[in-house]
Amino acid sequence: MFYDNMAFHFDNSDNEKILDKTLQREINLARNIQCKLLNGKIPKFEGGEVLGATVPARLIGGDYYDFYPLVDGKIRIVIGDVMGKGIPAAMLMILTRGAFRSAAESTRSPGETLTAINQAIYEDLRTLKSFVTLFCADWDPKTSILTYANAGHNIPLFIKGKSTLVEELPKVKGIMVGGLPNQVYREGAVRLEEKDMIFFYTDGIIEAQNQEKEQFKLERLIQTLLENKDLEVGEIEKSVLASINLFTEGVPQKDDITMVLLKISKQKADISSLNSPVLS
Repeated sequence: MFYDNMAFHFDNSDNEKILDKTLQREINLARNIQCKLLNGKIPKFEGGEVLGATVPARLIGGDYYDFYPLVDGKIRIVIGDVMGKGIPAAMLMILTRGAFRSAAESTRSPGETLTAINQAIYEDLRTLKSFVTLFCADWDPKTSILTYANAGHNIPLFIKGKSTLVEELPKVKGIMVGGLPNQVYREGAVRLEEKDMIFFYTDGIIEAQNQEKEQFKLERLIQTLLENKDLEVGEIEKSVLASINLFTEGVPQKDDITMVLLKISKQKADISSLNSPVLS
């Protein structure tokens, strides 16, 4: 049974210390749960690499990313940013993750997935006066096509492997999850070639601040990606985080920092993962 608006009074400092320690243990447990969910099994596939990373601004963060291998050989990728910080945002992140996992099993495309997520958690988000931005994409190793849909999130960067060109993916409009009911999310698509990379991110990266309150900005991110684009995704991730740390000079950040990298090494390969069969 859930009891709301009930106050419990303690008449000595020892009980308050016990309560503080209990709360700290529960926060640490929540952090461990979140870390395990965000550090789950990474899909492995021939012809490329995918990787996600997040650095919460507090002990618990509200950013979210996930991968879901589909039975047709595609990988469904999602990245998101929950409005708010700390424990409330983390709780909504878990809600979003559950909705994504459920929708990924029953929908055929990124647009359908975002539509299903919005339908599933819209009422909860409205009740809590919150929302979630999400970007969802399907990578198909067989056709080399990335199909995607957007719910109010930052547009990922498209780094061309055979040139020095970096641009955003062609825009598709879509309102944030929890913004309006009965939304239908449109889709876009691009064909990727060998050495191409897609960089998904949350605004905690470009809005990271140094001691002078200057922001890291998109230009520095692009420059970092260009300087390291020939590396493996794990090294690129480390380079981006190192660049942010160098710029911020240890200043505590106000927002979570999250990224997902998809890099292609060769085309028309089959996918395998730790929880799905190899398809031929």
